[in-house]
Amino acid sequence: MVQAMINISERSNRMLNIVKAKFGLRDKSQAINKLTELFGQEIEHIDAREEYVKEIIQLCDEHSKKYPARKMTLSELDELCEAN
Repeated sequence: MVQAMINISERSNRMLNIVKAKFGLRDKSQAINKLTELFGQEIEHIDAREEYVKEIIQLCDEHSKKYPARKMTLSELDELCEAN
């Protein structure tokens, strides 16, 4: 589990208290987790920016030119994405 100290606005604090009460949660950490469960999928399915997609395609093309006889593995693609 990750721990974080965060600064939130008064309004956010009130909203977390409402989520806590509505779902019978013990603390604001659970309220934040509940909100990410409820709304996380919407955020995950947002399309990538066009510039990012172009950059990934360029990285894949460069890799293909450097290693024409083999395919890029998912872990290699992850490494390329993290490096940039």
